[in-house]
Amino acid sequence: MTAVLPPPHPATPALPAPRRLSRTEDGERLHALLWTAGPGRRMISSAVLGGGIGERAWILNAQVAHGYRRTDPERHLAALADQAGMRGTGVGLMTAADVSAYTHARDGGAETFVTAGVNVRGWAARPGEGAAGAPDPGTINVVVAVPAALTDAALVNAVATATEAKVQALVESGLDCSGTPTDAVCVVADAPAPGRETHAFAGPRSLWGARLARAVHRAVRDAAVRHHTPAPGY
Repeated sequence: MTAVLPPPHPATPALPAPRRLSRTEDGERLHALLWTAGPGRRMISSAVLGGGIGERAWILNAQVAHGYRRTDPERHLAALADQAGMRGTGVGLMTAADVSAYTHARDGGAETFVTAGVNVRGWAARPGEGAAGAPDPGTINVVVAVPAALTDAALVNAVATATEAKVQALVESGLDCSGTPTDAVCVVADAPAPGRETHAFAGPRSLWGARLARAVHRAVRDAAVRHHTPAPGY
């Protein structure tokens, strides 16, 4: 019997390291991370800008001031991307955490970048209704990429897997929470193409789901250790 080997790990990362940007708003120095995904990439995201499933060219993770009160975050993010020279459709994330202190992990070709502030946290299911209106900027933003093509269903599966790995990392770090109220995620994959395998699953025991989960777990644990302090503001 011939063993079936997994595909070789790519020599180049699934998502290059981000460009670090900075700007001044209302007298405060703020930072942003900008990834260019390259052609033929699809993303699924819960982001306020470019959310959903579709081809996307870039990802912007922008730090905003504590107490952010703009009611047009989508327009704000689009303007920041335009100022950075980005064209086409992309994904825009926000956080009050310092994005320049991001964490990164790689596993078998899966790449994860995490920005996190964890002082305002809790469990997803709790008594009471949700708050009305637009939420504050997200505080644990997970960007993860795999160098493989995924079906729409597998992209959704990848979001669930990344979220499970995030919660596992938070609990193992001693934080009694499943996240913060406004976390966001973005999963990057290749677009399906003729003659190339398109993966139908991205659960934690699938080939790419397992790698994605381990990368997210490690990056979130590193971020939780780095940013879990008693200081308010996240």
